[in-house]
Amino acid sequence: MKVILHAGAHHTDSDRLLKCLLKNKQEFSRNGIAVPGPGKYRTLIKESFIALDSAAPADDARLDSAAPADDARDVIVDAILDEEKADRLILSNTHFFGSPRFALGDGKLYPLATRRLRQAQQLFAGDSLELFLAICNPATFLPNVMSNASKRQQQDLLLNNPAREIRWSDMLRQVRSILPDLQVTVWCYEDSPFIWSDILKSFAGLATAKHLKGRFDLLDDIMSEAGLKRLRAYLASKPELTDRQIAKVIAAFLEKYAIPEAIEEELDLPGWTDELVDELTFLYDHDVSKIAQIDGIRFLGP
Repeated sequence: MKVILHAGAHHTDSDRLLKCLLKNKQEFSRNGIAVPGPGKYRTLIKESFIALDSAAPADDARLDSAAPADDARDVIVDAILDEEKADRLILSNTHFFGSPRFALGDGKLYPLATRRLRQAQQLFAGDSLELFLAICNPATFLPNVMSNASKRQQQDLLLNNPAREIRWSDMLRQVRSILPDLQVTVWCYEDSPFIWSDILKSFAGLATAKHLKGRFDLLDDIMSEAGLKRLRAYLASKPELTDRQIAKVIAAFLEKYAIPEAIEEELDLPGWTDELVDELTFLYDHDVSKIAQIDGIRFLGP
């Protein structure tokens, strides 16, 4: 069975994606694709990770010394599928690699990522595991994950994890190095409105997303009602357009009909200036170009 683990850097994007996948649950089920509700697995997998942590030393190199029970995989899959038959299982959780307080440490993004992925491989032994990961600009990601921390905690975190040195490519190279057989699909949160259909069909392993529900859900909150109505009408009149051409059309409509306040994010961290945000954005763009070149990574872009 193919097991898809979806982790997202932006909770809004992840929540919208899961809702969209669930809209197509019946259609997917007919094609052997299971999209269980999060209540079926999030706590179960979290508790399984905790159990493996308690039985293993913190050093990743020795993680294999803590193995789950021989029947762990069957118990977990049976609990998640609840008698549903599937050859593709989609599991989504923004916090697969840990809650926001574990998103940053030792100068890295999600320092527990490789550990959690190795544990997931153990829990789903015999299955083909694949990671789907949405990344986003550290200029917006860091304020988001630190939003519940005190000002002092924020200052300490930024002192020990300088924002200018944070790279998604470092995390992904480590994942590829430690888990070379793991398939990884990556895209930028900022690109999601333009490639939503591409993301959906990739999750489902389908050739096209044109028949799927919710192909334009991500535009509901960021495009005016009039603009969205015109976009749907235009695309309905051009059924021959490819996904890449559709992305260009969406970009053109967003340029004209986007709701400005809906696409702005409040950035509030100690020392966060417009100049720093611009610098981090430049570094992020450069980092994304590196990620697209990492061997073994499928990068989804407009």
